[in-house]
Amino acid sequence: MANDVDVLGPGWTVTTLPLRPDGGTPDPVATLVRRVAAPSRRAVLYVHGFVDYFFQTHVGDALVGAGYDFAALDLRDFGRSIRPGRRPNAPTDLGALAEEIDAAVRLLRADHDQVVLMAHSMGGLVASLWADARPGVVDAVVLNSPWLDLRANWFERAVAAPLIDVVGRFAPSLRAARLGKHYGEALHAEWGYDLAWKPIEGFPVTAGFIRAVRRGHARVARGLAIDVPVLVLASDATGPDDRWHEELLTTDSVLDVAHIASRAVRLGSDVTFVEVPGGAHDLALSPSPTRERYLDEVLRFLAGHLEQD
Repeated sequence: MANDVDVLGPGWTVTTLPLRPDGGTPDPVATLVRRVAAPSRRAVLYVHGFVDYFFQTHVGDALVGAGYDFAALDLRDFGRSIRPGRRPNAPTDLGALAEEIDAAVRLLRADHDQVVLMAHSMGGLVASLWADARPGVVDAVVLNSPWLDLRANWFERAVAAPLIDVVGRFAPSLRAARLGKHYGEALHAEWGYDLAWKPIEGFPVTAGFIRAVRRGHARVARGLAIDVPVLVLASDATGPDDRWHEELLTTDSVLDVAHIASRAVRLGSDVTFVEVPGGAHDLALSPSPTRERYLDEVLRFLAGHLEQD
């Protein structure tokens, strides 16, 4: 596995992680991006959200500056791991994504005493399920606006979601929803990321993907048993997700923050929940100084829960 220079430029390396065949063509891969830094005994592994990939270099810089090695994982069929012939951003089994997290954590564990799993939105759901199924493998979990429940009205919850569960089993590739463009437009105007990997209106949201996510939500609702300290962070306010408004980047205009707060307590026995006033859905992409406050909260939590040199 060669470590090449990443698209983020000097100071960042990229490694392709081959994965087991999954029936698609070509075989899936994941991608590990690492920040070049002086060796540390502590490392953070970051997992992105839906219609997302790692580009938040300031997050890696802040953690490296605080004495952590930093790596980020682009899951199969997301970002750097998208391959022609494979459907992008459409996992039908969230459990299958454990393979690449396992591989990345093994690499970090080879030369680090402590490893933290950090994740955003859909990645927060995937990371929560992974940590529940892997007791003792990481030392802490940090979740940035994790997708722990469906933001939807009564009809979508009571009628549409159960129907999609059935459809998703037999026609997983059927397009079942679409993302609103407003948050993406506001975010791209500020951050200028690669639209091939993170298009403003997203990739088609398939029935198989929704089925997988709702099954993950159901597991969280029943209660998980993550056995390490968990930090859950979210904005202090929910914004409209169906129209342009001036607070797209100062509220969570993707998920309902009340859902995040209520489900956070079901992740394990040691969960800290922190509101970040004026935070965007991706707290790391909030306007300054809110994003610095978010990172300060993360670093404060880690300093209080990990062994220090």
